[in-house]
Amino acid sequence: MPSSGTDRLSLRRLSELAGISNPYLSQIERGLRKPSADILQQLARALHLSAETLYVRAGILDPHDDESNLERAILRDTTLTDGQRQALLEVYRSFQRERPPGDAPGRAVPPASS
Repeated sequence: MPSSGTDRLSLRRLSELAGISNPYLSQIERGLRKPSADILQQLARALHLSAETLYVRAGILDPHDDESNLERAILRDTTLTDGQRQALLEVYRSFQRERPPGDAPGRAVPPASS
């Protein structure tokens, strides 16, 4: 991240503001590491963005996805660990991919009888 321009932050300054080491942030920038939800939240705070905005910019959430409200809620939930968040997102997305082609989103499914 070049430091030229008034709205640009140097990588070093961003690492200071976010409380993330400069080498680790550099690895994220170069695509060598994937940041956890906690790291993304630290970056969002440092950049004065909502976490959801940063998730969209990072490619984690699709801005045009009608179902992203649940994904956003999962990512915002501070009672979950990073691993739990990722597991929930993976399960949710796998259910979305498995939905039959004619099955309308949002259609109520009757509870299974026991």
